[in-house]
Amino acid sequence: MGGMQRVSMQLIDELSTREDIEIKTIIQHSPWKGIEVKTAFFLTKLVFKLPKIVKEFKPDVILFSSMVTASLAKFCRNKIDVPMVTINHGHDVKLSIGIYQNFVPKVFEALDGVISVSEATRQECIKRGMSPEKGVALPNGFDMSDFKDVPDKAEGRKEIEEAFSVDLSGKSLLLTVGRQVKRKGHDWFITEVLPKIKSEVVYLVIGAGPEHDRLKEIVNTSNLQDKVLMVGKQPDEVLKNAYAGADIFIMPNIPIPGDMEGFGIVLLEANLAGTPAVAADLEGIKDVIENGKNGFKIAVRDAENFSGQIDSLIENDLEEMSTSSRKYVLENFTWNKVAQQYISYLKEIVENKKTLD
Repeated sequence: MGGMQRVSMQLIDELSTREDIEIKTIIQHSPWKGIEVKTAFFLTKLVFKLPKIVKEFKPDVILFSSMVTASLAKFCRNKIDVPMVTINHGHDVKLSIGIYQNFVPKVFEALDGVISVSEATRQECIKRGMSPEKGVALPNGFDMSDFKDVPDKAEGRKEIEEAFSVDLSGKSLLLTVGRQVKRKGHDWFITEVLPKIKSEVVYLVIGAGPEHDRLKEIVNTSNLQDKVLMVGKQPDEVLKNAYAGADIFIMPNIPIPGDMEGFGIVLLEANLAGTPAVAADLEGIKDVIENGKNGFKIAVRDAENFSGQIDSLIENDLEEMSTSSRKYVLENFTWNKVAQQYISYLKEIVENKKTLD
């Protein structure tokens, strides 16, 4: 299950606990293999089924989970007199396929409301024809139950040492988790930032993706095998140990045409385990980090300040930032809090529709 799908399911779970809300879900259950074809077939059938479902269920509002599913609004608008709203996540807005980009403005036109997971994503929507007053930026929520059994830092470090045969004595552990694609900036961090860090560090990189083999080659040719661990995709238990055992979470994103970081849920996962972040001040990351509370944002491709902030945290502020990072997530990103923002916005859309009618 990908990040967008996981967020959608968590939102459904939270809304389902509310006594004043009744939900009917339409979910595509399918393995990733051949997902594009299966999704096209699923949506084609829904063009005909959705109006019938609406007639039977009589909902107050329809909420689509992404711009892809929201394409139904364009085809069903004349058949459905119920307000339609979508969530969008960034990549589903910027996807650089000509025919898709030509269609995106028509989808916005058919919708009554748009929920973007960050202000950066909302701005990308406006660039593509969405009326500014039609969209709002609401954050992703975070399922705290996934991190009930996170170990303390000492235990996490010990488990990482054993899992990957690495000695962390006298060294700080830097961590990145995520799909290895160009926008994540792994290669820039390894070649431009890591050599400038004065502290003794080990950089643990968890995840897979099309850039994985190239990144391993960069590590080898740069003779950084003693500093960089490329360990591929790992199970949840290892992830928890890594989040807990790490000293700083690293998110060195760079701008890539046709792609973007819509939010950055991995930052919150690290924060909840007590690990502050140093990240690029870019796109959806801007909405996740508040400087000095759960990490620091650094100007894009600023290697000097990126390395300097890492050294400063290691030397001065790690214990204090660890406590404030966890507190920041608990105060701002629980699903209970975020879901209430969704409900308030959807109620507003419904009332506006009634006024217009």
